[in-house]
Amino acid sequence: MERELVLVLDFGGQYNQLIARRVRECNVYCEVHPCTLPVDRIKQMRPKGIIFTGGPNSVYGEEAPRCPVEMFALGIPILGICYGSQLMAYMLGGSVSTAPVSEYGKTEVEVDTASRLFEGVTEKTVCWMSHTDYIETAPAEFVVTARTPVCPVAAMEFAKKNLYAVQFHPEVMHTQQGMQMLSNFVRNICGCKGDWKMDSFVETAIHQIREQVGDGKVLCALSGGVDSSVAAVLLSKAVGRQLTCVFVDHGLLRKNEGDEVEAVFGPKGQYDLNFVRVNAQERFYKKLAGVEEPEAKRKIIGEEFIRVFEEEAKKIGSVDFLVQGTIYPDVIESGLGKSAVIKSHHNVGGLPDCVDFKEIIEPLRLLFKDEVRKAGLELGIPKHLVFRQPFPGPGLGVRIVGEVTADKVRMVQDADAIYREELVRAGCDEGLGQYFAALTNMRSVGVMGDERTYDYAVALRAVVTSDFMTAEAAQIPFAVLSKVMNRVINEVKGVNRVLYDLTSKPPGTIEFE
Repeated sequence: MERELVLVLDFGGQYNQLIARRVRECNVYCEVHPCTLPVDRIKQMRPKGIIFTGGPNSVYGEEAPRCPVEMFALGIPILGICYGSQLMAYMLGGSVSTAPVSEYGKTEVEVDTASRLFEGVTEKTVCWMSHTDYIETAPAEFVVTARTPVCPVAAMEFAKKNLYAVQFHPEVMHTQQGMQMLSNFVRNICGCKGDWKMDSFVETAIHQIREQVGDGKVLCALSGGVDSSVAAVLLSKAVGRQLTCVFVDHGLLRKNEGDEVEAVFGPKGQYDLNFVRVNAQERFYKKLAGVEEPEAKRKIIGEEFIRVFEEEAKKIGSVDFLVQGTIYPDVIESGLGKSAVIKSHHNVGGLPDCVDFKEIIEPLRLLFKDEVRKAGLELGIPKHLVFRQPFPGPGLGVRIVGEVTADKVRMVQDADAIYREELVRAGCDEGLGQYFAALTNMRSVGVMGDERTYDYAVALRAVVTSDFMTAEAAQIPFAVLSKVMNRVINEVKGVNRVLYDLTSKPPGTIEFE
């Protein structure tokens, strides 16, 4: 099925992925590609529109990224954003220079509502500016359609050629009517119908996988996380028992999580696939004995996972295809669609090089995380797995400060389960980016009953974040924290103190290791 496509050409801007997400929110499929994408390739892809991103360079600098000037003559609507707007002006005969006054942050912009780009936008609207250079004069035949007191060309257009440019960032939430502008470009100017929906993606993906696999054998490393779970279900729907999922339980999952994964994907589950669960808890605990440094623990867990997976793969025999839960941000971070590489930071912590397979299948490589969740719901995966919170590959191994032991794992599993249960019960979980309990390496004196104790302290963590790049500690009601504290100390043997972590990111991290 041919779908409508909008291309985002990346000139080094920090919001390239965000632009693509906003276009997809208009139900139009969108991909990010380097600004060096050849014109002939663009013609083959037949996009309905092209968006130039921002970028850190000055367009008149020697190292400034460019696009072929032929691109402006393709007849495809183009929207330049920030650097992209300056590039359009510079390459088509306008002038760009250092602005007398730089603009950063929320700025009131006066727009020409007669422009198709600003249809439905108020004459004065707040937009997010972030620029040191500015368009001093627009190219010939371009009409200025927005301005600020210090920015004479905050937007411009050559409507007959479908060329549009804005100095501000419509994709960020601080631009109050940015989604209206992007929708105007995608729907009204590019003429997109907006038929990109998750059910059509699932149907198309299953059909493509069947054609690719044929009668081959497929192997999937299943972590139980949303990406690998959705990938596994897609493969199951496509090829059934030609698929074998290997689930390595390293003993560092949250409480009952291994059993939950098996209940969904195992012999009594709802999917027609071969499922192998490897209970390797003792093997991992032995490897981690005496190790305290967080990075060393990560490397040990990742390496041991590879070895266990490798052993199970050899038992299965010759495998034609290997499934990865790669999602679109992984593709972008790995070089915008360069040849596939098995990355150590991936779902399974790095896969073995010596497993014999012909090809890698990455059914989710064109989806963002929220779209993966939608696909999961479309496939009927239980909601608690689809909306599982981010969980580090090494699991609780890095939520235990200091040496990892089976007893410490039990403590943090039990404390975490209580914490999560009480937050959900109180309705405090909604809106939280991440929340969990960690076990500190601190022991202190306590009194329980009439006896002295010398036990561990649990740290509770909950953060509010929009992008996981920065985060603030969540303000959990004190009554809820008190209830969690009482339950943890009374129900979790070996713990006599509960702390709440107020650290933001930065200077801290979201994880506690």
